[in-house]
Amino acid sequence: MTATATSVDEPEQLDPQSAPASRLPRRIAPAAASVLSGVLLYVGFPPRELWWLAPLALALFGASVHGRRMRAGLGLGFLMSLGFLVPLLSWTGVDVGPLPWLALALAESLVMALAGLGIAYVSRLPLWPLWAAGVWIADEALRARFPFGGFPWGKVAFGQPSGLFLPLASLGGTPLLGFAVALCGFGLAALALRLKNVRGVRDRGLAVAAAFTLAPVIGGAAAAPLVSTAAEEGTARVAVIQGNVPRMGLDFNSQRRAVLDYHVRETMKLATKIEAGQVKRPDLVLWPENSSDIDPYVNADAYAEIDKAARAVGAPISVGAVVTAKDGTPRNRQILWDPKTGPGAVYDKRQLQPFGEFMPYRSFFRIFSKDVDRAGNFVAGKKPVVFDMAGTRIGPVTCYEAAFDSVVRDQVEAGAQILSVPSNNATFDRSQMTYQQLAMDRVRAVEHGRAVMVPVTSGVSAIIRPDGSVAQRTGMFVADTLVADVPKRTSLTLATRLGGWPELLLVAIGVGGLGWAATRSRRSGSAAG
Repeated sequence: MTATATSVDEPEQLDPQSAPASRLPRRIAPAAASVLSGVLLYVGFPPRELWWLAPLALALFGASVHGRRMRAGLGLGFLMSLGFLVPLLSWTGVDVGPLPWLALALAESLVMALAGLGIAYVSRLPLWPLWAAGVWIADEALRARFPFGGFPWGKVAFGQPSGLFLPLASLGGTPLLGFAVALCGFGLAALALRLKNVRGVRDRGLAVAAAFTLAPVIGGAAAAPLVSTAAEEGTARVAVIQGNVPRMGLDFNSQRRAVLDYHVRETMKLATKIEAGQVKRPDLVLWPENSSDIDPYVNADAYAEIDKAARAVGAPISVGAVVTAKDGTPRNRQILWDPKTGPGAVYDKRQLQPFGEFMPYRSFFRIFSKDVDRAGNFVAGKKPVVFDMAGTRIGPVTCYEAAFDSVVRDQVEAGAQILSVPSNNATFDRSQMTYQQLAMDRVRAVEHGRAVMVPVTSGVSAIIRPDGSVAQRTGMFVADTLVADVPKRTSLTLATRLGGWPELLLVAIGVGGLGWAATRSRRSGSAAG
């Protein structure tokens, strides 16, 4: 027998049947890493305050899609999105089952997957972490507007209610805050990839990657002194009422009168303590969303109960009510109730929740589930309204609206000295939803330099300082009252003054990177031709 020699320079010839098996681990690894990055991003969100997990998660995802084709980036982005959004949005299925929850997570993941496509496309460019961070913010901007008016839940910024990056919200709002986290994460990915092929201690690429990683951290630390809690116009003593509900879930609505009675009862308890000298009289009282689902304009009993509570406590109350407007349409309304003159100014919720407060394409979605008929037919309000409550200007932002940049900013620009986010989370049981929403409120406090009051029917109600820290909070599904002296502020943060411009600029960075990548691709194709 004679042996056939094989040159060491000649590539080994593999059996065609074994080739796919050899490539399988290389395909599984980035897919598994992408799912893991999504899970890590979720774990960093409230109620866990692990804000530092977000840049690590994005670093893992950036390394997974780096240098890959757009199709691969799209698929890996979809896997990452599922790992993040499926657990994050689990609260949406608490009372209606898994189908709406998984459908929402799937739809949002499809939109979020576009970020993976874009990041893969720009990852071959010089300074790729910069363009990738811009692509991430562009995708968040898209999700905040499409479909059905958008669903910003899960923006990276909302997972940063504390930590080093948070002060950046006062400079450029949630877009800049999210961009900083993404830039740090993708910079970390570039740093790790570069370390595999270091060309020397003066490697320029290594220095640039390190700069991208550290710049957001340094920027957050530098912005911290700009966040103030000073009482520029004195303070207001605010009472936040949490009356609780008879039972959790969607069925709580069948006990509408009991919910109203609970909030009246809790307010009367406060009035008793005031009369006994145990508590100083508040300047104003805030009730949550849906605290009176009985229309007090047409129901004399409801009117009398609310009026009794306002007179007893001796302060104006902001009442969350479901009413029928003069045009016959249902409204989710905040009513300013004066102890002497009764109902006055009103604010109608402007950003309504699709599939909850209104049902888009109802007849179509009824094919899949009859639960669509449980959605309301509410009509949105058209303008911001600030309540003058005993000399304090309160800006209502009703529940779901807190997720939308422009809605909150409108109320501050209209003159709000304090923000109020009346909410009703009883539908979602003891899920993480209430903590995720509370984190949004904390970010908004820093973004606009305002104290934020959070009256919730069943908890968690809270009083948030302008620096995002929680001064007081309640438990869940208990009746409770919070009373605090809250700073009134009138100065506008840079984020408030700039409005939507930071988001526009950061989206332009992402679009510019995509444009540059497309130009390079065409030139490469032309050169090859």
